Amino acid sequence: MTTSPKTVTASTRETVASGLIGQLEAQVGTVLRGKQEVVRLAVVCLLAKGHVLIEDVPGVGKTTLAQALARSLGVDFQRIQFTSDLLPSDILGVSIFRQETQAFEFVHGPLFANVVLADEINRASPKTQSALLEAMSERRVSVDGEPLELPEPFLVLATQNPLEYVGTFPLPESQLDRFTMSLRIGYPPRIEERDLLLSGGVESTMSSLRPALSRQELLQLQEWVGSVHVAEKVVDYMLALAGASRSAASDFLLGVSTRGLQGLYRACQGMALCEGRDFVIPDDVQRLAVPVLAHRLVLKSGDESPKAGRAALERLVAGLPVPV
Repeated sequence: MTTSPKTVTASTRETVASGLIGQLEAQVGTVLRGKQEVVRLAVVCLLAKGHVLIEDVPGVGKTTLAQALARSLGVDFQRIQFTSDLLPSDILGVSIFRQETQAFEFVHGPLFANVVLADEINRASPKTQSALLEAMSERRVSVDGEPLELPEPFLVLATQNPLEYVGTFPLPESQLDRFTMSLRIGYPPRIEERDLLLSGGVESTMSSLRPALSRQELLQLQEWVGSVHVAEKVVDYMLALAGASRSAASDFLLGVSTRGLQGLYRACQGMALCEGRDFVIPDDVQRLAVPVLAHRLVLKSGDESPKAGRAALERLVAGLPVPV
């Protein structure tokens, strides 16, 4: 589209936004085939200024999704391979003494990028994992006592294999709560997988990706998300969901946090904008409850499998009266 978001009137804002978002999703979808809902959720998270945890088995496109998003946005991209010996300074950067200036100069680490892929995040030690906490929550880091702002936009996509436990450090609840969404990609449909094999893989398609949005267009879309209207009855619906998860009668030992509720609110605004609406509907809450909230909850049964948590949350949502 040639129309600049800054020149758009309020009456045509949703039309322009859905068109721009559609361009982005269509381009990412040429690489991650047959996964339109996964692409939509990742874009919603991006627009909501959140972060994504992708939990799935190897080889289904976790890294591909992150790379395709970065290429389609035309922004700085860094990939960090998390290992047990990775140090916080390897992520944040270090201060180096320059002989020519007789002063210390800070060299930025890979975290100072617009899109950061934290690959196999659960392989790093808790100390290194915690280096991401301030960055993800406050979009800045502290080095030698000095706060440093991270670039805008800023998106962390972290991956982990839920079936591999040897040499891993499970993410604590405080770290999981920093992720706006947890997604599972799954295997592609048979016809898409067949086309992928015949076309020679994703490498050739990935190399041909070009920016679908400018940086300014993306920042404007993120700003528009905050102007999407959320009616009081929808807010009460979200609060009822959070309250039900915290009640003694629920299946959960740890219910929805306030941060999780804020993430759901913002994600629903992002979903509405993607759908071309300037208001949130209860269907947005139902659609986003599992990807936004399930990874934050702890079951009383002690079952730590993602499937059990999602199923319990789905039952909770199904039992709540929907506002009309």
